[in-house]
Amino acid sequence: MKSDSQLQRDVMAELEWEPSVDHADIGVAVTDGVVTLSGFVKSYAEKLAAEKAARRVAGVKALAEEIKVRFASDPKTADHEIAKRILDMFSWNVSIPDDKIAVKVEHGWVTLSGTVDWHYQSDEARKVAGKVNGVVGVGNLIEVRKLPTSGDIKDRIMAAFKRNADLDAASVTVFTDGGKVTLGGKVKAWNERQIAERAAWAAPCVTTVDDNIIVAF
Repeated sequence: MKSDSQLQRDVMAELEWEPSVDHADIGVAVTDGVVTLSGFVKSYAEKLAAEKAARRVAGVKALAEEIKVRFASDPKTADHEIAKRILDMFSWNVSIPDDKIAVKVEHGWVTLSGTVDWHYQSDEARKVAGKVNGVVGVGNLIEVRKLPTSGDIKDRIMAAFKRNADLDAASVTVFTDGGKVTLGGKVKAWNERQIAERAAWAAPCVTTVDDNIIVAF
């Protein structure tokens, strides 16, 4: 006797084998040998062909048919079509980092996940997804990355200075304003100045480094 999972695979394979059926938009679920077909087809004849294909699979006890006929002019509301439409809209929206967001659609319910740098990006993704035809709801699981503060940036730069044996960390001052870093103080050699500047640029979220360190021979 076939298990439900094996029967599901067999029905899906039979639908894929049947040339008069476009199986891409048909879902198959099996419970205790009862097969449920769902999704969309392009004609009533294709619907009947899908039913017939499922019934001829050995082990099918009964068939619950929930397939809907959807014409070419009807809105595209299959889950994978909704997901593709959302991803397309993300790619057109400059406010949304589409490469950082994953989209999952199940029965019209959209779940967004991933990590972005700013809250407005998460909010914009939620709003865009909710406008797509066929979406019944949006679960927003997108996380907003915690960006370093000016104090964090300064602490990381100072820690890098202290780790470097070729630099006298106590002789260099660091001032931060957002992503801008200003270095000051006095060092004994040019290579120390260069080490300090490289360390400042290596800190996350640094956009500008003003090197005012004086080399005192």
